[in-house]
Amino acid sequence: RVGLVVSGGGSVQAGGSLRLSCVASTDTFSTTCVAWFRQVPGKVREGIAAIYTGDDSVYYSDSVKGRFTISQDNAKNTVSLQMNSLEPGDTAMYYCAASFGICWTNMWSSVASYNYWDQGSQVTVSS
Repeated sequence: RVGLVVSGGGSVQAGGSLRLSCVASTDTFSTTCVAWFRQVPGKVREGIAAIYTGDDSVYYSDSVKGRFTISQDNAKNTVSLQMNSLEPGDTAMYYCAASFGICWTNMWSSVASYNYWDQGSQVTVSS
């Protein structure tokens, strides 16, 4: 079982930056796929970034590539999402998700690929 606790998020003006951090309580953090999803009301949950902690393989959706960076700190069981050049369209509830093992290249952005989720953190970007 994995417990996920997220910090960060909040409100920022367009063009600004925010950082989300997800701390995972597990003894197997070094071989875990950790992803960030986001969701706005009435829309499906979108996978935006993932990292396999075993070898730092990273994955990004086209919507955030070049603006967001996912990284890990193995010593702290933490995966972070640095969000730069934020746009009003980035406004959403952001979720950290995890599953044991690698991130599958064709499935990393699928909700069904993850067993563990946090409660979500709101990110609001104003114009």
